[in-house]
Amino acid sequence: MTIFCIGRNYIDHAKELNNPVPSEPVVFCKPAGAILRDNKPFYYPSFSKDVHYEVELLLKIAKPGKAIEEKKAMEYVSHIGLGIDFTARDIQQRCKEKGLPWEIAKGWDYSALIGDWMEPNELNTQSISFSLKKNNTVVQNGNSSEMIFSFEKIISYLSTYFRLGTGDIIYTGTPAGVGPVSIGDRLEGYIGENRNFWTEVR
Repeated sequence: MTIFCIGRNYIDHAKELNNPVPSEPVVFCKPAGAILRDNKPFYYPSFSKDVHYEVELLLKIAKPGKAIEEKKAMEYVSHIGLGIDFTARDIQQRCKEKGLPWEIAKGWDYSALIGDWMEPNELNTQSISFSLKKNNTVVQNGNSSEMIFSFEKIISYLSTYFRLGTGDIIYTGTPAGVGPVSIGDRLEGYIGENRNFWTEVR
């Protein structure tokens, strides 16, 4: 099982980190050991002093696929969910400055929080609103309609380079508003008005 992640998929988020707006999807991966489920606590890693939350809509792949056409892409999605791509921003910045890959800033154990899954027919996939609260204050708001690259485009693009497998997960990008977490914080993710996950930082 592979966790694919799409970076800089919202214009305002790219701008807030002073990154160029991409002309094609920015792709990186997390290992399976990064998964954090069942509202378990998130333990702040000892190797970073600047961990950020990034809330994202998730896609779970239903069946194997390669070179998938955009018009057929959603046939390969079994579930849609919400999660957090935790990022060690200080380590990421250090890697970027040296021109190095930055998987260690993204893919450590339990850095990929995953909430509850929903079936696509439960949602209007062209306009899914979602949000993140930190300590009862909304810190991120997004909608799938605001993505630079749609679900269909992401699936088609990934499958050009990788054979997608049953159970693979795609993080589709985060909107503006990313920020730091601290020990003691409580994070809650929502799809529409419905809470999808929560976790405490320890």
